[in-house]
Amino acid sequence: MKAAFGMAGLVCISLVASHGALAQTSTAAKGQLRRGEYLVGYGGCGDCHTPKLMTPSGPVPDKARLLSGHQANERLPPVPAEVGPDPNKWGAITNANLTAWAGPWGISFAANLTPDAQTGMGSWTPELFIRTMRTGRHFGVGRPLLPPMPWSNAAGLTDQDLKAVFAYLKSLQPIQNQVPQPLPPK
Repeated sequence: MKAAFGMAGLVCISLVASHGALAQTSTAAKGQLRRGEYLVGYGGCGDCHTPKLMTPSGPVPDKARLLSGHQANERLPPVPAEVGPDPNKWGAITNANLTAWAGPWGISFAANLTPDAQTGMGSWTPELFIRTMRTGRHFGVGRPLLPPMPWSNAAGLTDQDLKAVFAYLKSLQPIQNQVPQPLPPK
């Protein structure tokens, strides 16, 4: 009887200790998400990665498509001949959503940063995200992250901050949106 009571007491102590650890983890996770949300907002990620709605006051971020990138079905007008590396030309232009940019590098499209498994960052790991931000290359080894992506600014963040950004991005509503691949210059 004493052994059974003693075992029940150990189980209760273990459960209480586990619950305390979970509460701390939950608090830490909430803090990490708040930090990630702050960094994403401060870094202006939504300026390019969130489509806009036109209002009487001008364009505002479309919260229903938060950080879902350049919309797959959006058609772009032709790039004017006045865009290019010549100092007497425009260096870069953007579409009305600020999700597509044209310049001497060609045309770049803001990526889908939501956790959609097929079209966003759903299959990414924190390590892959950090490697991408540190190297300025897709998956850390692929094609360069193109302008206007300020990856060199993000590269200066600590691992802890980049993990917070990643955790926040993974907490978003997944949005299926296949962003086009970059187009080379003409």
